[in-house]
Amino acid sequence: MPKILIVDDDRATSTLLRTLFTIENYDGVLCPRPEQVLSVAAHEKPDLILMDVHLAGIDSITILNQIRANKDLKSMPVVMTSGMDVEEKCMRAGASAFMLKPFKPAELLDVVKRLVTTHAATN
Repeated sequence: MPKILIVDDDRATSTLLRTLFTIENYDGVLCPRPEQVLSVAAHEKPDLILMDVHLAGIDSITILNQIRANKDLKSMPVVMTSGMDVEEKCMRAGASAFMLKPFKPAELLDVVKRLVTTHAATN
């Protein structure tokens, strides 16, 4: 069962996303504290990270840069989400994909499935 690390400081959003992934046979792991993304990702070894751009008290682009600089995590797919269109900024920083909120669950699942499948085939 593919594992998705959900990084969002909005508890309701995180819970809804985990429920969606569970229904679709993914293991949704919550990381409500953005400063713990690298350690949780290293421990959980998810197949994909889904991260909100706007996290309280920390710049998620910095976290994305740290993921890309980490030898064990650098190839991991990272999908960034935001209610503002910051796709270009996220993609320049190394995001695998960007989803503008609000997005349809089916659209998110399509992106996640594609990236998880591609990542599994190359690793």
